[in-house]
Amino acid sequence: MSGEPSFTLDDQPVPFQDGQTIMEAARVAGVYIPHLCFNPDFAPHGSCRVCLVKVNGRPQAACTTPAVAGQVVQSEIEELQEIRRGILEMMFVEGNHICPACEKSGACQLQAVAYYVGMLAPRFTYFYPQRTLDASHPDAVIDFNRCILCELCVRASRDIDGKNVFAVQNRGLKAHLVINTPSGKLGATTFSITDKAAQVCPTGAILIKNRGYETPIGRRLYDRQPVNVVGDVAQVPESEGGRRHE
Repeated sequence: MSGEPSFTLDDQPVPFQDGQTIMEAARVAGVYIPHLCFNPDFAPHGSCRVCLVKVNGRPQAACTTPAVAGQVVQSEIEELQEIRRGILEMMFVEGNHICPACEKSGACQLQAVAYYVGMLAPRFTYFYPQRTLDASHPDAVIDFNRCILCELCVRASRDIDGKNVFAVQNRGLKAHLVINTPSGKLGATTFSITDKAAQVCPTGAILIKNRGYETPIGRRLYDRQPVNVVGDVAQVPESEGGRRHE
């Protein structure tokens, strides 16, 4: 629109409206910036740092940095891709992500972003943490091995579902997802597969029972198109063929 303020992102002009962040403006313009903890339905969180960009030469999180007219933003440069690869490598080695055997393979945003930035195998030593699987709920399974602490389920349950089912406990390497019940079991909560919290996990940490492999591997969301084309569709159930809910 004529007269609309804009900034440049990798030499491409990106218009924005007052109050938008760099990430929000880029998404509207159809320009992909890698991310994991960002979701347009929630206030920016800025925890994963995968959306790191350079703004006038300084590193900033695209999801929390306001768009300002005349900004020079860089994203698709090797320096930032290397940082993103390092962040993703740490996510993979700090959990237990066995992609070939994971039901979410091909529809996992973590996996898709790793492919996009060229992270094919971590260089770091795997931690192999002792984590559990909670199948106490009649309709869903929580596999804590795959949690990357993006807190999307925490925010969805608290801010949209009004149930406050999930929380993150402790810090650093001891940080982990917990269920807010005395038993710590999902089956003791009011969690439902119709909740927003059931739809937002970018990995296979929250899985709906009785839906395994409805779409064969090789025909899944990110098997068909890379994440920079499909975008963030982690909140759309795979059984719906990856159609976006905007």
